[in-house]
Amino acid sequence: MNLALRVFAAVFPLILTACISSQPYPEGAVLPAPITPPKVRAPKVGQEWVYTVRNVFNQAVVDTVTERVVSVGKEVRIERIGEKAGRLPDEIQSPWGYVLQDPHWSPPQVFQQAMPLWPEQLVPGWSGFYRTRYQALGYPDSSYYWGLNVNAIEWERVSVPAGQFTTLKYQNGAPYFESNDVFRIANYRQEDVWLSPEIGRWVIRRAYGRYITAGVYWANAYWEDYLEWDLVSWK
Repeated sequence: MNLALRVFAAVFPLILTACISSQPYPEGAVLPAPITPPKVRAPKVGQEWVYTVRNVFNQAVVDTVTERVVSVGKEVRIERIGEKAGRLPDEIQSPWGYVLQDPHWSPPQVFQQAMPLWPEQLVPGWSGFYRTRYQALGYPDSSYYWGLNVNAIEWERVSVPAGQFTTLKYQNGAPYFESNDVFRIANYRQEDVWLSPEIGRWVIRRAYGRYITAGVYWANAYWEDYLEWDLVSWK
């Protein structure tokens, strides 16, 4: 990772939240860490989560997405349908809590080694770093480097349209992954996530990505989506 990218990864999130965020940053009440960390709800067929997806820049509703567990076994498959977009690529976990096919970025990623969806220990201060390679869904002939930082931050009580939830706030960062777009020379992605063990999924997920091409500096970096997912209902 070169020096310029290291500096960008360190300071950019601070500049971003201070300057451009039109969708208010989620504010929760900080809670003491439980003595015994709770277990994440196990998956069962029929479990469902519905999210409103907003553009952080202008608060516009991009879509309302329903995610539903349709099979449980060696793999857990979550079917995803948008009110506007229609059928979306499935999410595949194996085992539960580790994603093999992640459809939340574009293009969807198929990992050679399953990546954790949340911290392996639900303890503030815990962190982990993971490396693997991925393929773009539908293009199995090429693979690309993926590096992921996972950092557990704190327990928070947050409110969303579906109600109030006790959550572990954590942050994922991918500061120097390879893109399947050959014109990109550096990439950065980050997401802040509020995981509710009670429902087995996040109640808020706020994510952005930026990248540069030849001759472009980070100050003028291109945007990927900058979206916030807020839970509307679950079962």
